[in-house]
Amino acid sequence: MEFLAILMIAVALIGVVTLFKAVRIVPQQRQDVVERLGRYKRTLNPGLNLLVPFVDAVRTKVDMREQVVSFPPQPVITSDNLVVSIDTVLYFKVVDSVRATYEISNFLQAIEQLTVTTLRNVIGSLDLERALTSREEINRHLSGVLDETTGRWGIKVTRVEIKAIEPPPSIRDSMEKQMRAERDRRAAILNAEGHKQSQILTAEGEKQAAVLRADGDRQARILQAEGQAKAIRTVFDAIHTANPSQKVLAYQYLQALPQIANGTANKVWIVPTELTKALEGMGGALGGLANMAGDVPSPEAARSAGEVEREAAEAAQAAAVAAQEIHNEVRVAEAQATGGNTPQGLPAPEPVSPASLVNDPADQRERG
Repeated sequence: MEFLAILMIAVALIGVVTLFKAVRIVPQQRQDVVERLGRYKRTLNPGLNLLVPFVDAVRTKVDMREQVVSFPPQPVITSDNLVVSIDTVLYFKVVDSVRATYEISNFLQAIEQLTVTTLRNVIGSLDLERALTSREEINRHLSGVLDETTGRWGIKVTRVEIKAIEPPPSIRDSMEKQMRAERDRRAAILNAEGHKQSQILTAEGEKQAAVLRADGDRQARILQAEGQAKAIRTVFDAIHTANPSQKVLAYQYLQALPQIANGTANKVWIVPTELTKALEGMGGALGGLANMAGDVPSPEAARSAGEVEREAAEAAQAAAVAAQEIHNEVRVAEAQATGGNTPQGLPAPEPVSPASLVNDPADQRERG
């Protein structure tokens, strides 16, 4: 009984092991390479697969998904004899599990070494500056070489990326100084351009301001001249309309005499003794001009002639008194200058009477 029980247990155990060996479940995106008695038999696809127990064996389990491998930094010498450290990232996928299993023993290590050697060949033909700025070109070259070589291994290289290119510390310091100097140069150029534009704009503004000021001054002068011309025309028309007589003109002259004598530069003012004759000649001249221009007093001016004559008589009286005082002061000054002797060359002036200043010059000519 005991022997029979042990035999049944052994048969059951062998059956379980045989079933386990005969049934193989392959997950998605994986292929298993099966060998029968040491030779390649078939490839198991995803799903349920049956094997011959103890005859068929799974050699490798190949992942068919795209894989990413980051290789450690590799020292590479450029064409200008600088050692740089380059990190690369490789993207690949297995397209033929059989060739990936039997064509090469370790395809991942082979891809790494191939990447390093190809990278050294590419970087060795470039200088540092070009290597730093030609990543796209390096990537395309690496992808072409790796894809051509790994194709016979049943592997497809989809992409190669250079993750970092690290030059030596001394070169990095020099590059930083160069970039700093370049930025300073650009900043100086921009400042100079800004200062230039500022000066140009300032000059243009000053030019326009000067033009506007000159134009404004010209317009002001034109308007001022037009105003003066209009004022003179108005005064002339008013005088011509009023038609003043000779006595009024003489009266205006007498009113202007104190203003002439009141100048700050007039230290001594000599009143001529022939003031009556001077006024007579001026009146005659003005009368002649009035006759030439048809200057006849208007009825309005004739009605106020009496008032004008009275004011003229009062002004003439004041002017005669002032002239006599000034004449006396002049005589006293001359006597003091000559020691009390009156100069023989100066005739004694005739006293000026107020009546002679307001008399009509025509009457004086008739009396003469």
